[in-house]
Amino acid sequence: MTRREPKAPGFSHGDDVSDEDQRTPEPGISRARSETSQDAGPRRPPVAPRRAQTIEAHGDSRTDYWSWLRDSDNPEVLAHLRAENAYADAELARLDTLRAELFEEIRSRIAETDVSAPTRYGPWWYYDRTEEGLDYPIHCRVPASGSTGSPDASDSRPRLGEEPAGGPAWPGEVVVLDENLLAEGHNYLDVGTMAISPDHSLLAYGVDHSGEEHFTIHVRDLLAGADLADVLEDTSYGLAWSVDSQTLFYTRTDSANRPFQLWRHSLGEASHSDVMVMEEPDERFHMGVGTTKDGAFVVVMLGSKITSEVWLIDASSPHSPPRLVCQRRQGVEYSLEHHSGTLLVLTNDQAPNFRLMAAPVGSSGQHESWTELIAERPEVRLEGFDVFVDALLCAERFDANPRIVLYRLEGDDPFRDPLPPGEMIEVPEDPSSCYPGWNPEISSPVVRFEYSSLATPRTVYELDRRTGVVEVLKRQRVLGDYDPSAYVTERLWVPASGEVMVPVSVVRRRDVILDGSAPCLLYGYGAYEISIDPVFSSLRLSLLDRGFVFAIAHVRGGGELGRRWYEDGKLLAKPHSFEDFVAVARHLVEIGYTSPDRLAARGGSAGGLLMGAVANMAPELFRAIVAEVPFVDCLNTMLDPSLPLTVIEWEEWGNPAADRAVYETMKTYAPYENVRPDRYPDLYVTAGLGDPRVGYFEPAKWVQKLRAANPDNRVIFKVEMDAGHAGPSGRYEAWRDEARVMAFLLDALGAGADRPGS
Repeated sequence: MTRREPKAPGFSHGDDVSDEDQRTPEPGISRARSETSQDAGPRRPPVAPRRAQTIEAHGDSRTDYWSWLRDSDNPEVLAHLRAENAYADAELARLDTLRAELFEEIRSRIAETDVSAPTRYGPWWYYDRTEEGLDYPIHCRVPASGSTGSPDASDSRPRLGEEPAGGPAWPGEVVVLDENLLAEGHNYLDVGTMAISPDHSLLAYGVDHSGEEHFTIHVRDLLAGADLADVLEDTSYGLAWSVDSQTLFYTRTDSANRPFQLWRHSLGEASHSDVMVMEEPDERFHMGVGTTKDGAFVVVMLGSKITSEVWLIDASSPHSPPRLVCQRRQGVEYSLEHHSGTLLVLTNDQAPNFRLMAAPVGSSGQHESWTELIAERPEVRLEGFDVFVDALLCAERFDANPRIVLYRLEGDDPFRDPLPPGEMIEVPEDPSSCYPGWNPEISSPVVRFEYSSLATPRTVYELDRRTGVVEVLKRQRVLGDYDPSAYVTERLWVPASGEVMVPVSVVRRRDVILDGSAPCLLYGYGAYEISIDPVFSSLRLSLLDRGFVFAIAHVRGGGELGRRWYEDGKLLAKPHSFEDFVAVARHLVEIGYTSPDRLAARGGSAGGLLMGAVANMAPELFRAIVAEVPFVDCLNTMLDPSLPLTVIEWEEWGNPAADRAVYETMKTYAPYENVRPDRYPDLYVTAGLGDPRVGYFEPAKWVQKLRAANPDNRVIFKVEMDAGHAGPSGRYEAWRDEARVMAFLLDALGAGADRPGS
């Protein structure tokens, strides 16, 4: 239900080739149709038999008629899901021409053969590139001049625009990992974690071919270009190397898919001789592993939704026991980095919006003994930081926008006193997004960061701290006649319950008339303190250029306005998320941006719960809703601790089995429990059979109940039979999926297929 974890440091996951879409399958678009003719008369959606199961809690009894759909080993269940896919294909077959047009539009704007801005890391420049017709990125490197490892050799950087005419590669290129080769013979690929060894001779990488987020780790000899015999099965996210590049640390999961064990592997030895270093018995806590930026320590991170604990292992002595930094205290979170014998710690201890502290490496104990470097500010959420020899780069959030601030480190002991005020990176638009980039070298004199808005393509910048000069390294290419000035972005503030003002990010073409006639797509999430930031997507242009208004409702439960905004949309306050979204939708109608028969909503995962809840609350307000892998059976899932993630999620949603108030609150909003006999908006719903975060059966049950409640409800249900939570892994298939969703929306809203001027 939470977002997936990123790949471990080692490649520029913050400097990818394209902001949307490292993923893409073979060129063209499938024109396969269901055997059911579109002229064969009305089609009947699949009907799953009712098989009553009684569920009791707190003296309350409920009947669930479709709980049997949970059994993915049941051939009847698989047959039903395939029937849903056949029905969806048949229902949407008449839109095939429009889907094909949308797919070609999407593809025509993207530079399919492209390369990221190279990043200096040790004696190499690392970068990713894509090739037309290939689904996945190719991770590469070229040697820096002299290969001395000095990060100051910026004159040796391979320059974009100076690639050989044959393609975006430079002399001396070494292919570190070609994901397209890993995908051969498989319907799905996720390289979920990668880590370059400290001596840059080896790459450890984890591969998942099911979507279930269980990875097999391989180790590649980058000098020989071949994998070693070392293979580690059934692992989770995260990898860490010892200083001598001979030992790997990794994690494994329990039956609930929770990373709970840390293991140590010595290269060249059989995996059955690996040593379990730590185990976390508390089912609320995830375990993660990585290294400090300087590679001095292996960092073992234990975290529930609201509590943290960190252990360190000396990376130069990988067999030494882990050392506790600070014992966990309920509700206190912290994370850290290392800088010249000092631990820099980001924590919410006595600081809801977090502050930055300093402690000697050898110290242990409570936060009270640490030195405060950056104090908490009620209006600013301090989200993260990066370390350099002479500077800190902090990621902050203010007024619903992410921003970055550079703090200079001065003197022999820069962490003895609070840091002097930092330097804000100025941005030209509101709303917009500014993030730190991938900066792997602690001694580098340059800082990489990124900028984007709903109208401005993603741009990678580099700031030279010595001169103050800012250089554009890479701007996302949008092929065709894209002109950012043809679009208007704005930030609205909408009143909602509790006397709060909900921020809304909006983009539209300048020539769109705001008289209520414009189609509008309203997006939302609102959980886990995750912020849905205003960033550019070239895919979205297919809607904008057909006259759409696109808006993001930054509802409570997200992190856009700091920790208090998050806490006011979780647990017993969760209904605030739904109230905020409905308030935003009504406001957009009232001010003439759209009308109910031209308004659609979209959200996924926890945002899919949002979609289900608002569909029950205000079905008359929306013409169509897209709910992707939606968490719509939340009450039953949270009552069942045997399901993956349930125990971990209790601190986000509450434990309805143990707390009657939680049960009663969740029962009032759980989408599956509150389906009404009303006519609902047209619904497009998705699921992944291998999804470990939101079981496919949640939307499958919900779809059955929606149709049973009112036969007039139009519900399209698409199940990825070979994928998980993130949907198809190849970029071309992802674009096809997006074209399918867009075609559904254009049809449902009667928005037409033609672009202005076509």
